[in-house]
Amino acid sequence: MTFSPIPAQPPLPAAQDVPTRIAFMAAPTEAARHEFDRLARQYGNVHPGEAEVIVCLGGDGFMLETLRVVLEENLKVPVYGMNCGSVGFLMNPMLEEDLPQRLATTQAAQLHPLRMKATQVSGEVFEALALNDVFLFRQTRQAAKLRVDVDGMVRMPELICDGALVATPAGSTAYNLSAHGPIVPLAGNMLPLTPICPFRPRRWRGALLPSTAHVGFTILEHEKRPVAAVADSIEIRDVVSVHVHEDRSLAVTVLFDPGQTLSERITAEQFSA
Repeated sequence: MTFSPIPAQPPLPAAQDVPTRIAFMAAPTEAARHEFDRLARQYGNVHPGEAEVIVCLGGDGFMLETLRVVLEENLKVPVYGMNCGSVGFLMNPMLEEDLPQRLATTQAAQLHPLRMKATQVSGEVFEALALNDVFLFRQTRQAAKLRVDVDGMVRMPELICDGALVATPAGSTAYNLSAHGPIVPLAGNMLPLTPICPFRPRRWRGALLPSTAHVGFTILEHEKRPVAAVADSIEIRDVVSVHVHEDRSLAVTVLFDPGQTLSERITAEQFSA
């Protein structure tokens, strides 16, 4: 991530609800750096902790990294993404004209992260947040063997698969959808639990769980069939157990152009070819 303080030239005209303190954060790509330089010169750039809004320049991956920083540093600042990547599901078009005025007309979506607690073979415990999904996957040629618990009750004594994932509603259109999991509306208060290439039981397609659910994975035969766990981009290898739940005490606000809200995008995705 990049931050360079640059005074606004000229200063933005005062207007009600139009932000004058914008923090730009750019992915480490040529396209994002180019836009960062142009926008920072035009509108100025402040530290994220002093900003009224953070403008994220990159793709969905960098957007998730930015949102994680906002959560971990408790910034309480909304984030507006401008697409300099490929898919850009969480992003808005790369249009620089009248940016402050556009920011004043955006619509907000509040996202709650998943909290992952992963225990390694060594006994070391790691925690991480995920706004897309938490997934487990096999580290070797052999399939993983998982036991699946929900709220402390064993729901599947043995799942033989390449892996499994728990997604947020916002993340249900990402890896979860590719693994044939269901798309969940943003206001649905549901978490999809989806197997990745299940071998036994072969026809199990997963489950829709209430957002209050605590999901536990125990890795069976972990020495023979090692498994890694990933929370968005944070990977923990050689895990023996993973616990996942939605952390409602944390939230981040993402901004979208009018008519292009995240709820609308999730709905539209269900009707795409």
